[in-house]
Amino acid sequence: MILKHMKIPIGWWQSSINIQPLPSLGLTSTLTLEIMSGPECCKNPPAISSGGESGKVLQIASLNSYVSGKPDSKIAVLLVSDVYGYEAPKLRQVADKVASAGYYAVVPDFFNGDPMTSEYEIDDWLRKHTPEQVVEFAKPLIQALKEKSITRVGAAGFCWGAKVVVELAKYGEIQVCALLHPSLVTLDDIKGVRVPIAILGAELDKQSPPELIKEFEAALVANEVYHFVKIYPGVGHGWTIRYNDDDAAEVKSAEEAHQDLVNWFVKCL
Repeated sequence: MILKHMKIPIGWWQSSINIQPLPSLGLTSTLTLEIMSGPECCKNPPAISSGGESGKVLQIASLNSYVSGKPDSKIAVLLVSDVYGYEAPKLRQVADKVASAGYYAVVPDFFNGDPMTSEYEIDDWLRKHTPEQVVEFAKPLIQALKEKSITRVGAAGFCWGAKVVVELAKYGEIQVCALLHPSLVTLDDIKGVRVPIAILGAELDKQSPPELIKEFEAALVANEVYHFVKIYPGVGHGWTIRYNDDDAAEVKSAEEAHQDLVNWFVKCL
């Protein structure tokens, strides 16, 4: 069913919300948009990074990018942010962890200085920044990395960024991928992936609930795609990079997911 302009009951958020179609996102049902527009997507927004990271900001293929790790590494890992962009401190900390395993970690500013802020409604921001646009930004960046003697590229996408990563994987732009609490990713997307893929989901995630993650896993098994799928108990959407520092259980789960992510790249790249 093609998404039309209509009023849809939400239940867990509010009684209803007016939405417009987002054809460029490839949405084929009402459920994806209503959940993506919900409070989970914007919960616990990060502060702008103010230092303390191991890396630095460089320009790669016209994009400002936070980079961490040895620049002479032959393997790069892209980290594609959620809607809050590349300056999020906890995302950069994940990049530093990936870099510590010997990779050249790159967090591009795919939003060109225009991340989601309180000035936006999430639906308006989504119309302005589509995953398809970002895939086209990513291709010259990946090519620029290869021109710097990078021989293999992996990518991890967080929330909104997972859709970008799955598109790159479907078209062979990367060799390994990981999706963390994905948004906008469909079963058909997963069926199109042929490279090793990890999917790290959350028990309490309404955007990609465990039932959907299990459907993803079944498709990967059917297509004989090498994969790692894990659902982390007691946490919700966005927890790996927007966890509450005062919640010891959430912090522990995020750190576990970070290590699982690093282990996945070590195993497959």
